[in-house]
Amino acid sequence: MSAGAVAGRILAVAGKELLHLRRDRLTAGMILGIPVVLTVLFGYAINQDVRGLPAWVADQAGTSASRALVQALEATGVVTVTGTAADPAALEDGLARGRIVVGVYVPPDLETRLARGDRPLAQLLVDGSDPVVLSAVRGLVQQGRSVFLFGLRREDGFRPERMTARAGFALRALYNPERRSPVFIVPGLVGVILTLTMVLFTAVAIVRERERGSFELLVSTPVRSLELMVGKILPYVFIGYVQASVILALGVFLFDLPVRGSLADFYLAAGAFVVSILSLGLLISALARTQFQAFQLTFMSFLPQLLLSGFMFPFDGMPEPVQWLAELFPLTHFLRIVRGVVLRDAELAALSADLWPLGLFFLLFMSLATTRFRKRLD
Repeated sequence: MSAGAVAGRILAVAGKELLHLRRDRLTAGMILGIPVVLTVLFGYAINQDVRGLPAWVADQAGTSASRALVQALEATGVVTVTGTAADPAALEDGLARGRIVVGVYVPPDLETRLARGDRPLAQLLVDGSDPVVLSAVRGLVQQGRSVFLFGLRREDGFRPERMTARAGFALRALYNPERRSPVFIVPGLVGVILTLTMVLFTAVAIVRERERGSFELLVSTPVRSLELMVGKILPYVFIGYVQASVILALGVFLFDLPVRGSLADFYLAAGAFVVSILSLGLLISALARTQFQAFQLTFMSFLPQLLLSGFMFPFDGMPEPVQWLAELFPLTHFLRIVRGVVLRDAELAALSADLWPLGLFFLLFMSLATTRFRKRLD
């Protein structure tokens, strides 16, 4: 057997594969699409340098010194003041609802504290469930004298050199003061694992029927498109509840995860998320022609959600346009809900701003899937 004949056969097979890739537009698009998407996401959107954390201020001093203190704090860029509160209780309520990440409490005796220089000037309350965010706020406390007191001296004539090491900010970390990563990660894993498995299971459901030939039987039945879609997802709703329960139980028994909120609220939110993400899988199933394409589309839908939802990287550290994009993902909203319920003991009604988008996603994806689906063999 000559080397030329072997090379000719190899090149023939390679040419056939290239021709197949030309005809498979989805695969061809992923060849360039995945490197571009990943490079842009990691280079532009993913940022461990946390900036712009939303904060409320409870300024009970109401003096020029307190205003200068808040302005100097905001000038660091780590926090962005988005509102005010009456007292520390209101700050804690905002943290529990997920409205803010940092609360700034300035006591009424700020002038006395400045004169004596031996007590903290103000207190920072922080949602410490994310260790990365907590570390960023701890950095503010550590540089308090060099940054914040300098701002006071410029504004009000105070002398930073007279202040002791205690003069600055006191830090109060809520929900995860030990900075244990599993406390933050495990509740998020409920959403991440459900996103991957539920979309994957349903994405191949109709495609598998078509490839195995059993789809012909459905064509001859009076089952409507919507009825078929609902029937396809019902078993997976139960499976989703089983998976969510297993993940939560493992978190409690293996990682000592504190479940502070209501289990009823947790399961209600999980149910809303499961049906919304299952409808996305059905849409993929209606779009894909083969199981391989279904796997590809599942991966393409899962990767941006994993990176931009706030599971791996702090959501508030991302550029604002990327945050707007992340709001279009069901996982982004569910992570806020599940962490609010499990870690912060937030009631589901207080998290309604992230609950109703899940229902909207379900209606949108189900409508598109039903419209796209046709009971035919071609």
